[in-house]
Amino acid sequence: MMSQTHQPTAMSVCPSCEEPLDDGDRFCGACGYDLSSEPATASPEATAEQAAEVDWPDAPELTGSGTPAPVHLATDLAGTDSGGGELPAAVRFDDPPDGDFELAAPDPRTASPEELEAATPASGTKLCVACRAGQVDADGYCENCGHAQPRERDHMEQELGAVAAVSDRGLRHHRNEDAFAISSAALPDGFPAVVAVVCDGVSSATRPDDASLAATRAANEALHESLPRGTHPQQAMHEAIVAAAESVNALAQEPETAREHQPHQNAPACTFVGSVITRELLIVGWVGDSRAYWVPDDRTAPAARLTEDDSWAAQMVAAGLMNEAEAYADERAHAITGWLGADAYELEPHTASFKPDRPGVVVVCTDGLWNYAEGAEEMARIVPADAALRPLHSAQVLVGHALDGGGHDNVTVAVLPFPVAQQGAGSA
Repeated sequence: MMSQTHQPTAMSVCPSCEEPLDDGDRFCGACGYDLSSEPATASPEATAEQAAEVDWPDAPELTGSGTPAPVHLATDLAGTDSGGGELPAAVRFDDPPDGDFELAAPDPRTASPEELEAATPASGTKLCVACRAGQVDADGYCENCGHAQPRERDHMEQELGAVAAVSDRGLRHHRNEDAFAISSAALPDGFPAVVAVVCDGVSSATRPDDASLAATRAANEALHESLPRGTHPQQAMHEAIVAAAESVNALAQEPETAREHQPHQNAPACTFVGSVITRELLIVGWVGDSRAYWVPDDRTAPAARLTEDDSWAAQMVAAGLMNEAEAYADERAHAITGWLGADAYELEPHTASFKPDRPGVVVVCTDGLWNYAEGAEEMARIVPADAALRPLHSAQVLVGHALDGGGHDNVTVAVLPFPVAQQGAGSA
């Protein structure tokens, strides 16, 4: 066998792939790197001796009075590197070498107006809430720093004169599948009607957030078409529920649902609860287990729940098989028996009309709230005393109550004072 003489090397690892080397290796056994072209690495002893020869600046000693020596600034000493060589005179940041990264946005303190204008995103472009420089892509992430952006529906608030609503994602869900719509419309007699619609997307269905949003919009539009024509508010509410159901049914036919839809999944679905208030009447309509409560301003008068759930628990109570406490303690309590959606057994809109004899407020909400204040008296206790004067504040307080209780679900609340003031007329 022919033998070869290898030049010895002092390197312990390959400078290319960091594979351990043996004495005398000319090439790396892992990546084939030519070791003969690398200068031998100095031994640790030699490095220590070299470091010892560096003429480091002496630290000033204490003065006779014990006063500490003055602190030196970095620019006061010439300084050397660990090998004894001189350091560069200055470090520059304004002219990075080719291939280095560039800042996401120009420095507003030094950039020219032209540079700032060129870096300004087009109107309507969303900027990252974290770095305030990168644009947000279609998936909701910053193109510069990668930060996930909060979604618009995670927390929503709206106030419109005599009605207000708040919706929050809660503390456990990754998105908000609730939606609401509030508005006011002028009736033929010139008096206003105030409207609130709240929908809760069915999480086990496909696109529940789209279902709730479509239902609230369709119902609100239907009410604005029928109420000014003189349709009785209770009939208008019935027609609004039908319109909402049709809008949710239509989602099942869209290509986006068809791609997501699997045999074991349900079509888009949601629950519904709404209220229309005039100067004399209080109308509610519902399908599912979202609720409406009546809370009088005079808290010595009784509060009342205005809706009956379409749920397993409600059916057990109605059939006399369980009392309410037993039914709602069962794990099947919140299984709904009515909803809006193409997979619903049969659409059965519920509507009711009331004529309160005193002022108060109507609380329209999803189960994200009433899970923490189920009974009418419990709900009355957490509604602020000035709810009729400050509906938005009251809705915020009620959402806060649910979050303080654990926020296990999305929570949406609308507060409508009764009766409606004359100046609330007008559409929106």
